[in-house]
Amino acid sequence: MVDITAVGEVLIDLTQSGVTDQGIPRFDANPGGAPANLAVAASRLGAKTAFIGKVGRDSFGELLKTTLTDNGVDVSGLVTDPAHRTTLAVVSLDSAGERHFSFYRDPGADVELRAEEIREDMLQSTRILHFGSVSLTAEPAKTATLYAAKRARELGALVSYDPNYRASLWPDEATAVAEMRAPLPLSDILKVSDEELPLLTGTEDLTAGTAALAKLGIRLVLVTLGPRGAFYRYGDSTGTVPGVPCAVGDTNGAGDTFFGAFLSRLVQRPGLDGLDIGDLEAMIAFANKAASLTTSRHGAIPAMPTLAEVEA
Repeated sequence: MVDITAVGEVLIDLTQSGVTDQGIPRFDANPGGAPANLAVAASRLGAKTAFIGKVGRDSFGELLKTTLTDNGVDVSGLVTDPAHRTTLAVVSLDSAGERHFSFYRDPGADVELRAEEIREDMLQSTRILHFGSVSLTAEPAKTATLYAAKRARELGALVSYDPNYRASLWPDEATAVAEMRAPLPLSDILKVSDEELPLLTGTEDLTAGTAALAKLGIRLVLVTLGPRGAFYRYGDSTGTVPGVPCAVGDTNGAGDTFFGAFLSRLVQRPGLDGLDIGDLEAMIAFANKAASLTTSRHGAIPAMPTLAEVEA
């Protein structure tokens, strides 16, 4: 069995890493893509992970495959597309380390993933199937991603969902909200940021917003709050676990590290049934530590910590 199988985009984050002496922005080509980030984060922290997605037959595609493999992620579900290039995301940073995204895919290989390219045996042998919303922005990847989530759930896996909102990938906010909300009933575990919660629920109130999500059948809701930590709802139980202060390098990959770290702890128990609140808060605290370490560094995958680093 595989602990976590992530499906969706893997791409190159051209991340701003500084400026030249002439004031020209400098960018590093970092492996990224939220589901791939999560698979690596969980793998580095001890979980057995796999990835399903598509890259181009180019040097960036080879880099991504090598990066996943070197980080212990099973890439037997990674498809190479000879007709489309690996997708690029330009990630610029403001003075506080916050990210701004521009995507170069017309289309990119990641959105060319087809349902028939998803291996049934990988869905049969995973405990958690994870996906995000970036792969819902274009066909055929949207159909492929939703097929994987539905089929894995039919086969007994838990489904986790992270609706990352990237405004530049949608025609308008209304379309984005509708498409991001559509898979919510498929989800057992949901991770959203405090900026995405009002998009999905219409309220910034953590208690009311997560209650609305729980009514859709989502058993565990996690809301990341940046440096303030994370809020949770598990059934009728709610609470906030404080964050871990750090000097910000950049925030790229922090949410993926948080969720990957959390899931890496969750798979050490039988599932979501009968989850003790003390144990839940300990798992969230572990995830907060991992996310803080990523935030203190630059890049997404390159910044993700090992288990020894988090435990230290």
